[in-house]
Amino acid sequence: MKPQPASTVTIRDVAQAAGVHVSTVSRALNPDKRGLISAEVLKVVEEAARKLGYRPNRAASALRTGRTHTIGVLVPDITNPVFPPILQGIEASAAARGYFVFVTNVVDPTLARPIVERMLAQRVDGLVLAIATRDDPLVDYIAKAGMQAVLVNRADESGRLPAVVSDDRLAMKLAVDHLVSLGHRRIGHLAGPQNVPTGVGRRQGVEQALRDRGLELACVEACEGYSREAGRVAMQKLLEGHERPEAVVCCNDLVALGAYDVLRAHGIRVPQDISITGHNDMPLVDMVNPPLTTIRLPHRELGWRAAEMLFEGIEGRVLSSFTVVLRPELVVRESTRDLAGEP
Repeated sequence: MKPQPASTVTIRDVAQAAGVHVSTVSRALNPDKRGLISAEVLKVVEEAARKLGYRPNRAASALRTGRTHTIGVLVPDITNPVFPPILQGIEASAAARGYFVFVTNVVDPTLARPIVERMLAQRVDGLVLAIATRDDPLVDYIAKAGMQAVLVNRADESGRLPAVVSDDRLAMKLAVDHLVSLGHRRIGHLAGPQNVPTGVGRRQGVEQALRDRGLELACVEACEGYSREAGRVAMQKLLEGHERPEAVVCCNDLVALGAYDVLRAHGIRVPQDISITGHNDMPLVDMVNPPLTTIRLPHRELGWRAAEMLFEGIEGRVLSSFTVVLRPELVVRESTRDLAGEP
């Protein structure tokens, strides 16, 4: 069987080579319908398609079915170690359905709407967004456009779109309870950006956990972003503007590493002079000095569950849940110290 240029091979060519009807080839090569075909026939069709170099015409398929079998994913910072496992989860769910994933790095929030408009023009079947801000007009735009979309990692506080998130308040409670159990009473916080739901939720979680213990937040500085540099800036401000706390709960691991940098520069030892906790348990934080006590999140599951929820909507099924909240866990390492036994 002589291969033809892929662009000239049609489904009829595959059917003729396989000795089956065109409709059989159509079902065999459709991820949604291949289950209707026997394994033996599937093997014959796939072998014929491979030898001929057949590639499905996605544009023609989209015209027939109204679907492109593509989804778009928007993340705020692809260099942040949080997002690769989230993307892995999304891609695993998509691949199981024969979907292709377009990933866009939205560093500048003002570019978010033009990017979404471009994806709509490309007729993606749905969106997964990890970029939502508080009172985000983009969420309104997507909801009014009737686009299938799911938020991941950050929820929309007004509930306009379904979301899959971790429990930020519980995460901060775990960190605070751990520090209090070690005898810490003056606890500060390097908060996330206050224009995003996670920044607000984690700050509220720290404050509530302290109130539950009869304590007040000793000091707080908000970071401009979830980066190491933002952590450096916020930690420097905290040291300059407040009496040094016994411990600091950081909004994420990168911010905690920035705090490490500033404390080291000031000769302040972790954990001998101050305890530090992070959030996310990103790769290699067990290798820094000292290894970071942090909050572990199921990032891959976040992505997988978000994609599964999106496909429920694309397929017209009733959502099993509008908001899914996954449970974090505390990982204790060497950046926190027990003060309880000290005089």
